[in-house]
Amino acid sequence: MLIDVLLPIGLLIVVAKLVEGALSRFGLSAIIAYTVTGVILGPATGLIEPNHDLQLFLEIGIFVLFFIVGLDEIDVPGFVATIRGRYFAAAIISVVVSLVAALAVTSDIFGLDLGLGLDFNEALALAGVLSLSSLGLAAKVLSDSGTLKQPLGLKIFTIVIIAEIASLLVVGFTIGEHSHDRSVSVVSVLTLLAQIVGFVVLAWLLSAKVLPVAIVTLQRFLNVPQLSFGLLIGGLFLVVVAAEKMGLHGTIGALLFGAALSGLSQGVRNDIMPGMRSASEGLFVPLFFASAGLHFDLSFTSLPAGTILGLVLVPLVGKFAGAFVGTYVTRIDAPFALATGLMSKGVAEIAFLLVLFESGVIEEDVFSLLVLIMFGYILLMPAVINFAVRRTVLSENSKLPASVPPSFARYALQAVEVRTVLDSTREYPDSDTSVAEFLEAWTVPNQHDYLVVDGGEVSGVVSTKGLHSLRRGRRSGATLRSVLRDNTLKAWPDELLQDAMETMTNASQSVIPVMDRESGRFLGSVASHDVIDLVVLMDEIERELKRMESSEDD
Repeated sequence: MLIDVLLPIGLLIVVAKLVEGALSRFGLSAIIAYTVTGVILGPATGLIEPNHDLQLFLEIGIFVLFFIVGLDEIDVPGFVATIRGRYFAAAIISVVVSLVAALAVTSDIFGLDLGLGLDFNEALALAGVLSLSSLGLAAKVLSDSGTLKQPLGLKIFTIVIIAEIASLLVVGFTIGEHSHDRSVSVVSVLTLLAQIVGFVVLAWLLSAKVLPVAIVTLQRFLNVPQLSFGLLIGGLFLVVVAAEKMGLHGTIGALLFGAALSGLSQGVRNDIMPGMRSASEGLFVPLFFASAGLHFDLSFTSLPAGTILGLVLVPLVGKFAGAFVGTYVTRIDAPFALATGLMSKGVAEIAFLLVLFESGVIEEDVFSLLVLIMFGYILLMPAVINFAVRRTVLSENSKLPASVPPSFARYALQAVEVRTVLDSTREYPDSDTSVAEFLEAWTVPNQHDYLVVDGGEVSGVVSTKGLHSLRRGRRSGATLRSVLRDNTLKAWPDELLQDAMETMTNASQSVIPVMDRESGRFLGSVASHDVIDLVVLMDEIERELKRMESSEDD
């Protein structure tokens, strides 16, 4: 009967929100509160038992959850922009080492058999879960400690977002029920890599070129109440179905849909997301994590001691070792702090564990043990990250990432407009400037793209990469007119800075002209390194204000 489904749903929601309010006073995560709710109403009191009807409703929550993860934490344009940088290399080394270490305990390919009985795809999926890093948790910890806007915070943010996306892709493409081949072959590995590359390309095209334009156009021409919310919910379920039909797990479809919408401007996101977030945070997410608590028990205590220690220690050591080796080998400053930042864990890990449990990949005892381990990460890692950050001093010649991920602005530069960074006094070369003169007099460190301006009008953009491709013998006679490319980008003074950064990243361009909305007059420009300078300046101002306030109190 319907009432038999509504009663446990109502109890779970009400108790979950009350427990969240109580535990928040002690600084505990909402995810812990929701899971504890499930434990209280399930194994502890027996008031609610998982059943098919309830589980069918709860499964909707996982797709909504992964849509939000894709929207908030997967920055595909930023991921693509860092591919040739040291931070990308460091993050990928970290993920690979961590995956190999976790595979040592989730599979028997290295001769260490903990009796989990997983095939290679299943073992790789579980290893990916154990290797995940949480951008959301890392950003919150850095923000709460006042470190997010410091150079070290930008470094940690950049490397965590790359590592998280890489691990999410591995988990997403191995967690499905489409393959149960117990053999490891070159073909299977190449197929997995091809699927991941295809995902990144498709998500980038959708987020940068298709969906933002489509949603804005529909909003403009169709006067339908809650149109955007309906399109999001309906589109999410259709993408999930399409993913399942293709042989992938529905979670990867939800991730794809969220990642594809991550390219929306902040103004559009503010219009369409309140309804989705209300449904997610008030209904689906509490129910989903409460269901994790319904399945939690103490059966893991009967596991062999070697299995427990292996699942606790090996992924932990492998994760930190991989992160430290990756940052150290690529010669990035503060490897200890960066490696510690990669140890952050959040909601996606528990969500994936519940998916693995529901699909029969892991048993209840292993599920309960790993959920408890994730609780340990959520509780302890913020303090460990803060400790590592406080003890770190960057060297004077420490290099920052060459590009700033657009998602960084959503966390660190909320409500900052383009006018804040706009440089209206900068001079620009004209089209008749020789290449030799430009390279000698106009180029500056850490900037690759330059606007070319003739008579107050932007003529195009010139890249140092293109100039260095010219033969030395031609530089003296060539002018910028012969090497510049058309500029199709523009930003407005009152536009949010993160939207301008999104535009630059999607076009693989590190500078954008700023125009007056009414007259179209060229006002100046914003470059990627200007944003980094702003972040550092804002941090210096905040620290100086705190110093002045403490002086006045004394």
